[in-house]
Amino acid sequence: MNFDLTARSAVLDLRASKIREVANAGMGRDDVLPFWFGEPDEVTPDFIRRAAIEALEAGDTFYTQNLGIPPLRESLARYVSRLHRATSVDEITVTNSGMSALMLVTQALVGPGDRTVIVTPMWPNLVEIPKIMGAQAVTFPLTFARSGWTIDLDGLLATLTPDTRVLYLNAPNNPTGWTITADEQRAILAHCRKHGIWILADDAYERLSYPAGGGQGVAPSFLDIASADDRIVSTNTFSKSWLMTGFRLGWIVAPAPLTEQIAKLVEYNTSCAPGFIQRAGIVAVEQGEPVIAHTVDRFRVARDHLVAGLNALPGIECALPGGAMYAFFRVDGMNDSLAFCKRLVAEAGLGLAPGIAFGPEGEGFVRWCFASDTQRLDLGLERLAGALPRLRVAA
Repeated sequence: MNFDLTARSAVLDLRASKIREVANAGMGRDDVLPFWFGEPDEVTPDFIRRAAIEALEAGDTFYTQNLGIPPLRESLARYVSRLHRATSVDEITVTNSGMSALMLVTQALVGPGDRTVIVTPMWPNLVEIPKIMGAQAVTFPLTFARSGWTIDLDGLLATLTPDTRVLYLNAPNNPTGWTITADEQRAILAHCRKHGIWILADDAYERLSYPAGGGQGVAPSFLDIASADDRIVSTNTFSKSWLMTGFRLGWIVAPAPLTEQIAKLVEYNTSCAPGFIQRAGIVAVEQGEPVIAHTVDRFRVARDHLVAGLNALPGIECALPGGAMYAFFRVDGMNDSLAFCKRLVAEAGLGLAPGIAFGPEGEGFVRWCFASDTQRLDLGLERLAGALPRLRVAA
């Protein structure tokens, strides 16, 4: 018998990660400076790791509730209420990572043939997950200028037609660092309310926000202006704010009736998040504000340093990102960012992410994660400067 041994067409058509493709070419090489992934270069703080260790030693190795253990859900409800609007435990779902949160919400809201709109350039995972469900993924591009990335609000609203099921929006944005304004959010919310469109806000970088006046802030959130019965879902992660990428822990804020249904999907996807990991999450939420303050101060210095260094190089344009942890810069004359980044790894020992990984709108750009110390960034800038003359026009 001759049976088809491949996956269904929706999976076959998914884009493989071009960030991974570049990283796979350089991982394991001691001479490569890796800035390709969105990951802080510091380990998770000791007090958070210690909470997980102590929970393990106490025997916290059993199944937990689908929606998360009550103490963590209560801590997250208080945390979200402090930052945004009053939020109840019934609106909180604990997930196995922010990525899992995005997938669970998409499974809950999107079906075959549904129309979704995604603001791009965007982290490739977020563009592809509606396609896994057989949905249409319509992209709407941000606009680049040396002064900063912006969105054509009228154009976006026109794209959000009444037959749209979900708007996916990530701000502060990966890869551009674009941060939506509160006025833009109000206009989008009013439009989506009128047409019954869900808004899925990926708020992974809301605490990595760099207000113009200095200090730390919280990026504008739809949770600041929405009521509990609006069609608003916010997904978040412990990875960035509390330096916990390897813990794979996230959460969802959604209307209580939707949360009840998401609990079923948690059961059929992962069953639950590990108890000892959730115990570390409680400590992070309740004691981790100094970690966030330190991280924001450190990343602001790194951001300013790297963007100035990039803009000093001939043929490079980089806008100062208002949030997140990436410099997304344009290279004059470079028209194949994947080939460009592969050659950077092979010939210069520098690992960056190709702009094409974030959609066609990202071609001609390169992403650099600046979650690093300035000495390491300077070494990377030296390698880029040395390689640019021969690599600007990539094969």
